[in-house]
Parts: sequence; C-alpha cells; structure tokens
Amino acid sequence: MGVNLKDLLIRRPVTLEELGGKTLVVDGYNMLYQFLTTIRSRDGSVLTNHKGEVTSHLIGLFSRVTALTQKNIRLAFVFDGMVPELKHQELAKRAEAKKDAQKKYEAALAAGDQESMSKYAGRTSRLTKEMVVQAKQLLTFLGIPHIQAPSEGEAQAAFMVKQGHAWAVSSQDYDSLLFGAPRLVQNLSIEGKRKIPGKFAYKTVEPLLLDLQENLAKLELSQDQLIWLGILVGTDYAPGGVKGIGPKKGLALVKQHASAESLFDSIPVEFAWSEVLDVFKRMPVTDTYKLHWEKVDRQGITDFLVKEHDFSLERVEKVLDAIAPAKAQSTLGDF
Repeated sequence: MGVNLKDLLIRRPVTLEELGGKTLVVDGYNMLYQFLTTIRSRDGSVLTNHKGEVTSHLIGLFSRVTALTQKNIRLAFVFDGMVPELKHQELAKRAEAKKDAQKKYEAALAAGDQESMSKYAGRTSRLTKEMVVQAKQLLTFLGIPHIQAPSEGEAQAAFMVKQGHAWAVSSQDYDSLLFGAPRLVQNLSIEGKRKIPGKFAYKTVEPLLLDLQENLAKLELSQDQLIWLGILVGTDYAPGGVKGIGPKKGLALVKQHASAESLFDSIPVEFAWSEVLDVFKRMPVTDTYKLHWEKVDRQGITDFLVKEHDFSLERVEKVLDAIAPAKAQSTLGDF
C-alpha cells in the first residue's frame, strides 16, 4: 500500500537522458510486483514456461534492466528482509483481498467474461520466494548488484542514497521519502507507457523526480513532521491512518504542533502511534553491501532464460549483442 502523499508532493518530469550516468537503487519487490500485475495473457493469466512456472517477472526484469542500462543508467537492486511486526496486519489484509480477487477471477473465467478476468487477475498477484531467487539469479548473470536488506527494502535504499553511494531510490511508493531518501524516481521505464491494471489499455507515463528537500520546503515541514503526516494518512504499519484525516487536513494539523506527542494527543488515535514512529526512525539497515558491476554472463543468461524458462534464443541473443557483444564483453556499469 505505502503512504499516500501524491496530492501534496512536487513531482517533476525527468528524462532518461538526464538520469544517464547516475546510480539508482531499485526497490526490487516493488518492480517485480509491477511485472506480475501487468505482464499477462488476454485472459489475465500470468505467463509461464513449459513446466508451468511463472515467467512474467523474468520477462519484465530482463527487458527493463537491459534497456535502461543501455541508456547509461546504473542500477542496483534491494530486496526486503524481515517484515516489521506492525506490518503483519497490512499483509493479512492484502492476503484476504487476493483471495476475494481469486474467487471473482474464477467466476469470470467460468463465465467467459474476458474483461472481468483481466480486471481481477492482476489483483491475485503473488511474489513467491522462488520468484525472488530467480530474479536475483538473473541480476547476477547480468552483473547487476543486489543487496539483501535486513528489513524494509525502501529503508535500505534510502540509506544507500543518503550515504552518497547512489543518486536516487527508484520505486512507485513514497515510503523511501519518509525514510529520508534525498531523491525518489518513479515510473522508471523505457517504454513511455504503462498497462492499466485490469484493462487491455495503456496510459502514457514519464519518469518523475521527487526531491526531498524541495518538498519539505514547499510543505514547510521538517523530516520528522513528514513522518508524522505519513502516520496520520496511513502507512503499512497503521493501515488507514487516523480516521477522517486525509493528506490536506493532516498537513494543516502537523503544522500546528511542535512535537509528535502534542500532535497525536490532540486527536483520537486508535493505534500505537509511537510504535509506528519508532519503525520509521529505527528501521534496521546494513552498511556491509558492495556496489560492484560485473561482466555480463552471456552463457549463464542463455542457459537460464532459454533452456530453463523458454525465452526465445533469437530475442535473448539480440539483447545480449546490444549490451555485451561476445567478442568484447562489457559490464552493464560501462553503459
């Protein structure tokens, strides 16, 4: 779910050319979920190999990573670790929503209602441990570094940018800003369009840049106050936030108080706000990562994608010839 601050924040268009030469830390789970939701057949089913194993996530990952690195954008991926205790309620809620969507998808399938099949199929998306392992394998073959976060991936990504080891976080969610990421890039895609979930239609998209300090200045908030605002409107650690308070009302409230205690004591709060605040302030991160870009393993990629997952040899080799010609192997960090 993330935190909904979209209507309050400045999001400026940024071109892929402007991002060239910069290192972006990608929220791996966030991107893989995008692929599982949108890369599907007309009946809404995910794409699979001859063994019935899902390949939608690998198709999207291979296509996007290789296309972006050809634009001289250096990528690193971060994956979630241990789920914070407070997030279990949100995960349980999502699980129930997926079950409901699965029932509606099966009913639509039985009725031959293709529009409804497409509508509900994406809502059933599940990212399994095996899919994450496969994604990491592919990234390793591509020479792309990936980091295992101790807990939330966006917190780890924000930490890496704050340390100066990357220029921005790449994610569709806003949570990394609450974790202090100096910059956030959304819509990091080469296509210039995105499938509308649940429909066979696309909308035009462009990469967007959010600068934390610019937004704090515009909102007239401190970093701590931004976190308070996020807690008011709802986060993964307190879904729904405070009843009756949306982004604009929340912003006005936050500005009236100099401390979290003063703010949350002034309104009816049905959850332990101090525990939610503590999650944002003390989320575990690691500093033992290394950002090294290795040579592309052409044979490893071919064996993995073509032999194991039924990718087209011709299409895979065409991409590999563009990013790492066999006679002059390069690392994706060279582009």
